[in-house]
Amino acid sequence: MVGLLLWKGAEGRRKAVTLREEPVLQMRCLRAEILRGPRTPEAVLRRRFTAALKKMKKAGITRVILPAGWSCDALPQGMEIESTLPLRRALAADWVRKELEEKGLHPASARVAVMASHLSGEVVRTVTELTLRHRYVLLDVPHGGEELCRRLRREYGVAVQLGPDRGRLEEAEALVLFDPAENLPRNPVVLPLYDGNTPLPRLLLPPAWEDLLPQGADRTQLLAAMLRYGVIRPGAHLTF
Repeated sequence: MVGLLLWKGAEGRRKAVTLREEPVLQMRCLRAEILRGPRTPEAVLRRRFTAALKKMKKAGITRVILPAGWSCDALPQGMEIESTLPLRRALAADWVRKELEEKGLHPASARVAVMASHLSGEVVRTVTELTLRHRYVLLDVPHGGEELCRRLRREYGVAVQLGPDRGRLEEAEALVLFDPAENLPRNPVVLPLYDGNTPLPRLLLPPAWEDLLPQGADRTQLLAAMLRYGVIRPGAHLTF
């Protein structure tokens, strides 16, 4: 179960923090509504927010979704904000296509380079998806790339250029980064998949599902939790 923190208007007599279990599209959520009036001082909001987190921790919550636009520097020990990195990486191939199209570049003929410090399952999935959509895919990874390239050629008949030099990386129209790197080329499209603060394009669910989402939650964190719980899948339910 994930914790969902939301602001609640101060109309009428209400408690500063109320908790109740309420699912979001079959995802179990413990919902905390925190009283926030138009003139509530930020110091008071911070105290109420901290109180809500403590109640959630007592209820066994370990991951939380913040209100939209709200930052939290410190969480109780054992709690963390829902990470959006798995969502960003699951959407990487679609995200590349979206950015290329917005820059007027033809996705199918574009060269896409992927850089990573190690060959994780997320890197393998992304490279595989990219090879099925783009004519030229380059992979810069220290170890393990040879077997992946052989498998892609054997199963799909596609070739991935392994270990491209600086010149090849600079020629790529898109660069997908799983880890920070120095002295990067200035490619038209750069997706830092290690940075949870990079803005995503607007993500869309089926209209009937949109109406069931709680208003006021951080949308990216909410969608990341829904992906983690298997409620949504990129391409099937989630699109740009």
